[in-house]
Amino acid sequence: MIYRLIRQLLFLFPPENVHYFSMNLLRLGCKIAFIKNLVTRCFTPNAKGIQKNLFGLKFSNPIGLGAGFDKNALYLNELEALGFGFVEIGTVTPLAQPGNDKPRLFRLPKDKALVNRMGFNNDGVEIIAERLAAWKKSAQGSSLIIGGNIGKNKNTPNEDAWNDYEICFNKLFDHVDYFVVNVSSPNTPGLRALQEKSSLLKILSHLQALNQAHEKPKPLLLKIAPDLTEEQLDDIVELSLQVKLDGLVATNTTISRQGLHISAEQVNSIGAGGLSGKPLLQSSTQVVKYLSQKTAGRIPIIASGGVFNGHDAKEKFLAGASLVQVWTGFIYEGPAIVKKIAESLEQTPL
Repeated sequence: MIYRLIRQLLFLFPPENVHYFSMNLLRLGCKIAFIKNLVTRCFTPNAKGIQKNLFGLKFSNPIGLGAGFDKNALYLNELEALGFGFVEIGTVTPLAQPGNDKPRLFRLPKDKALVNRMGFNNDGVEIIAERLAAWKKSAQGSSLIIGGNIGKNKNTPNEDAWNDYEICFNKLFDHVDYFVVNVSSPNTPGLRALQEKSSLLKILSHLQALNQAHEKPKPLLLKIAPDLTEEQLDDIVELSLQVKLDGLVATNTTISRQGLHISAEQVNSIGAGGLSGKPLLQSSTQVVKYLSQKTAGRIPIIASGGVFNGHDAKEKFLAGASLVQVWTGFIYEGPAIVKKIAESLEQTPL
């Protein structure tokens, strides 16, 4: 109830500004030990019953924060205090880039949705790697699992994309617990073309060769779009088994605008971008279910798309997911979302 009132106030201001204002305010507060301890006590679930072992990693709970929220690994301390079992940073590119022109993030309150066309704005892999190294040094004993979501720079031609992914992989290898290859954002021109089988094979096989050269390889996952055909999904499954991927993230945002409550005029005024939130719930769950059935559960799936509460999370797990991620749900439901989902999962375990 309190967060609903706060949300009404926050929603009076531009979404991107509110995002940084809120997180910077939380970061400032968490520098004071008393406040951080209070946040931790209020929002971190006592979730021993739903701990998860996956990819050789121990997740304190199966509820994570999807990529795009903490692009630059600025808020790991605060997100851990809010109870997340894992946080996926990025998307990280080799060179820093400003992203697309503003405004580029839009709320659709009637649909409990967002549209974004951020365009992989981030500080670049060098700075982010340094930031992660500093965080790990200061947060010794932390149980937070960090995923590294990697992509290509906007100006890198698709035929050279493999090199961008290699740079990010090498720079982040010592600082993240798992990798996610992002070829599915709709906001970098031509990026989704890399989901085609031949392009993906080149990128993933190269990364896996680099990975296996390490004494302890890192889990390597692929993030896919919800807009793929069954034939394309079949190609993803075949390729995942061929390259021996450790998992899939399903799904990214959608370019579809079907079933929205806002008018066509409002949709057109917002323009291009990826839609996330409640309208994505069913379509992303169907992708999870299809992939799980096609792989006979051999490839773990992190489910992302439309998770707002425990019921939504259970749908993902019943469809075959091993972990879930929230993003838009965090914006609409507030800082207690992890605790509420965790309590729901513990009350009626799958």
